[in-house]
Amino acid sequence: MTPDRAAGLVESARALADGEVTSRALVAEALARIEATQGSLNAFRVVRAEAALAEARAADERLASGERLPLLGVPVAVKDDMDVAGEPTAFGCRGEFPPAAEDGEAVRRLRAAGAVIVGKTNTCELGQWPFTEGPAFGATRNPWDPEHTPGGSSGGSAAAVAAGLVPAALGSDGAGSVRIPASWTHLIGIKPQRGRISTWPRGESFKGITVNGTLARTVADAALLLDAAAGNHPRDPHRPPAVDASGAVRRDPGRLRIALSLKPPFTAVPARLQPEVRAKVVELAARLAALGHDVVEADPPYGRIGLTFVPRATAGIAEWAADVPSPALLD
Repeated sequence: MTPDRAAGLVESARALADGEVTSRALVAEALARIEATQGSLNAFRVVRAEAALAEARAADERLASGERLPLLGVPVAVKDDMDVAGEPTAFGCRGEFPPAAEDGEAVRRLRAAGAVIVGKTNTCELGQWPFTEGPAFGATRNPWDPEHTPGGSSGGSAAAVAAGLVPAALGSDGAGSVRIPASWTHLIGIKPQRGRISTWPRGESFKGITVNGTLARTVADAALLLDAAAGNHPRDPHRPPAVDASGAVRRDPGRLRIALSLKPPFTAVPARLQPEVRAKVVELAARLAALGHDVVEADPPYGRIGLTFVPRATAGIAEWAADVPSPALLD
């Protein structure tokens, strides 16, 4: 099936600022879409229906008074590894998790930009798989074809955005957890460098492997969400200089230098590039060259990535598992 897509992030923000729609209407529509698809897509772990509608009414009052913020009144979602005050952060695990005392830094910044957090999206247990399913919440499905997964571990966020339940959402990515779902659901997924979007209260999530990133249906929407969520907690260990992603979207990039790599990086088992995938990648490279970009075959120097990735990832699992209220329920 083809997802029924609502307005994107940039268009929703513009319509709200211009008075063409109310936040309450947008949030109510998002909540209705979530409810209608939860039985089939299963994109959300937590839905903040009552709280989101109250926040939407407050946003409408602020808009009516003339206040303007980048996302004032726009409904968005975040992955369930991010703290939202008053809600549990289960990160795909079974058990009774206590509600978070306060927002994580990324969520705090989204709220400061005016966004309304409608809910927390599904993820596999501790983000460990490239699909989104498990004993805690069942399987999240791909809105393009419910017989397939949207990928993982940020599959709930990807399914929610691809289906038009929300204009955009935050996910997190250590080894492809934003990028895999983005490619499997036709979205724009950004994994920025460490510290661009804070992972606080975990300053080094999975020992610095995992960062927070954006999922959206257009480059402009992904850039706007990145700008809104970007920034640091005072105790963050990584503090990259600020960038204007939305401004970059509006600039002509000029001629780009693009590497075409057909060699798989480190994998735990031998990997082979499927012929049909190779053909599509080469076709894309040819199109980019035809547009005037400089495309050359070059493999990144992956080095012994596994020797550093595996122990850091394993230590990160141990840190998260230490906070699970019922370790015996882990898959």
